[in-house]
Amino acid sequence: MGLRHSLYALALAALFTVSMPVSAQEVALKGLGRFDGWRDNALIGYGLVTGLSGSGDTRRNEVTRLALRNVLSRLGTSVSEEQINSRNVAVVIVTATLPASANAGDRIDAIVSSIGDARSLAGGTLLMTPLMGPDQRPYALAQGALTAGGYDFEANLNRQQRNYPTSAVLPGGATVEAPVDARLLSAQGTVSFLLSEPNFTTSQRVSEAINASFGRPIASVRNADEVVIAYDRGSAELAAFLSRIENIAVTPDLSPRIVINERTGTVVAGSGVRISSVVISQGDIKVTIVTENYASQPSFIAGFANDVSSLIVTNTKLAVDQGANDAVMSFPNTTVGSLVEGLARAKVDTRRMISILQAIKAAGALHADIVVQ
Repeated sequence: MGLRHSLYALALAALFTVSMPVSAQEVALKGLGRFDGWRDNALIGYGLVTGLSGSGDTRRNEVTRLALRNVLSRLGTSVSEEQINSRNVAVVIVTATLPASANAGDRIDAIVSSIGDARSLAGGTLLMTPLMGPDQRPYALAQGALTAGGYDFEANLNRQQRNYPTSAVLPGGATVEAPVDARLLSAQGTVSFLLSEPNFTTSQRVSEAINASFGRPIASVRNADEVVIAYDRGSAELAAFLSRIENIAVTPDLSPRIVINERTGTVVAGSGVRISSVVISQGDIKVTIVTENYASQPSFIAGFANDVSSLIVTNTKLAVDQGANDAVMSFPNTTVGSLVEGLARAKVDTRRMISILQAIKAAGALHADIVVQ
């Protein structure tokens, strides 16, 4: 049985060892990184959501009562905290992302999250909330009706909940108040292009492609993730200059990497990931021991003989399972894709496949990094 299965596995391995290498495709620079200074900015604010149908913060939340009192006082109404007794209000944190370039009046989305003990924000309205940046300056104002992707209803100890109703979205509900312009040109008159995947080979190719496009050496590699480009024109031509650069096509260098997701059984490898000649013997032996104890209590005989007592009888069962998917395979120089395909056809599950790839890596036959998710 083992020899027959091994021959079948070898035939499958020979069938799926042949693979066609896929060359890397040219990609525009805009898909490989960004210009230094072109980045998003995080905003955060603290506010109140009203109009909830009894699903807001409870009276135990003193922060909510104090915040509501402050809001009412700014609107000309003076009340004490003891006079506030409502579950239609919730205190929330509001977050948003300010684009690298934004003008006053532009609208952006905001995310609203409860920080109290509210059960749901569905149907609520966010009151005017300033959104501040890391420098504690307000850059936007958020206000409007919330859109919650769930609900939470309770009646007579019966509760129905869908998704997470304590978070909601405010689509286009934040208005930019302070304009923001990205500063792409440094004081030295240079522009830096940053690669999302640091690689010296790709950086050198980017530099050579830019120099070839402009016909003069204006780009140089500073680091594995940065290419510095000299700019000697006026500020009015900067946009056209950057547009020309980000559309230059470059062939990126592929990093040898294998990504394995054990939960979904997904194995992803680049086309350049290869393995040296290797022989794989995969299988396991499972030993199961079951012990059963029985008590023998001869009470009838013990009534006539005082020296007769209970007896514990132990029965042990031993079972050996050699495994149904054992395999012995021989792979010459090939790619990881062919290896995984051959193992899959031999009915090797994902968990064992991960162990095989890690063992090949430890043996020095796999020339790539393994990332297990």
